[in-house]
Amino acid sequence: MKRPSELRDRGRVGRRGEELAIGHLEGKGFQLVERNYRFERGEIDVVMKDGPELVFVEVKARRSSGYGSPEDSVTPRKRMQLRKVAEGFLFERNIENTPCRFDVVTVRWGRGGPEFTHIENAF
Repeated sequence: MKRPSELRDRGRVGRRGEELAIGHLEGKGFQLVERNYRFERGEIDVVMKDGPELVFVEVKARRSSGYGSPEDSVTPRKRMQLRKVAEGFLFERNIENTPCRFDVVTVRWGRGGPEFTHIENAF
């Protein structure tokens, strides 16, 4: 069982990772639409626009590789959940005929600061 301090620390790492990922994507010309969109039991970390496309972004931040690579944690089950949440986002906002995709952004803290991997059309 995780200690409360571990959970708080993990939450801080995740929030900071999302902030850094948003800055990274904005630097590439993306525009922020929404953070932490919740639908039923799921959440999409970041929703952005990349030109005409709506991009649902899963952010994975790690301080170490002790639990494997961040992108490996986006399992088939997680992908299915993200698709359902994205459908909820589109339905609630009555968005139709808009191209959409799912990206994964990983943030790893290295000696020189954060390192990013951006996987477009990840699934």
